[in-house]
Amino acid sequence: MGVLVGRQAPDFTAAAVLGNGEIVDNFNFAEATKGKKAVVFFYPLDFTFVCPSELIAFDHRLDEFKKRGVEVIGVSIDSQFSHNAWRNTAVADGGIGQVGYPLVADVKHEIVQAYDAEHPEAGVAFRASFLIDEEGVVRHQVVNDLPLGRNIDEMLRMVDALNFHTEHGEVCPAGWEEGKKGMVDSPAGVAAYLSENAEGL
Repeated sequence: MGVLVGRQAPDFTAAAVLGNGEIVDNFNFAEATKGKKAVVFFYPLDFTFVCPSELIAFDHRLDEFKKRGVEVIGVSIDSQFSHNAWRNTAVADGGIGQVGYPLVADVKHEIVQAYDAEHPEAGVAFRASFLIDEEGVVRHQVVNDLPLGRNIDEMLRMVDALNFHTEHGEVCPAGWEEGKKGMVDSPAGVAAYLSENAEGL
């Protein structure tokens, strides 16, 4: 499994179902996210088990991502038609409903392989998430094995941390959350921070 943090996120063009339900043949990542942050998340398959809980959780927090200037994009190896059918299946029946972000069809496995997020035996994506900044650089990634659902609130926390660092120039210590103090990245800065906060870490 490769580490993409600090590198340009691989661009891609593929068929997708957009957040408004429109099916397109040429959704382009760079174009859709130009000048914005993005979260690209991979999941194994439509119509499975852990996956709908994650996609619904992303949708429930979509306004929070949008408020922070972040585009959310889901990717799996299913076709755009499978994505569309899943969106049109009621949540009570195991569907995801009308999620408000694009679902990309990676039927040739090119995108999941470019992001080095493919399970070596199952041939599907791990539960991999990538936070990408306005310049297209990956700033955070996390990869879960197939049975382990991810924490969407943690991705929001990482967006807040990136925004804080960008705005203030300070770094974010362990467990940092919006509203907490950052740390100046110097020996004096770490000493000052730890003298006040070490007990609570």
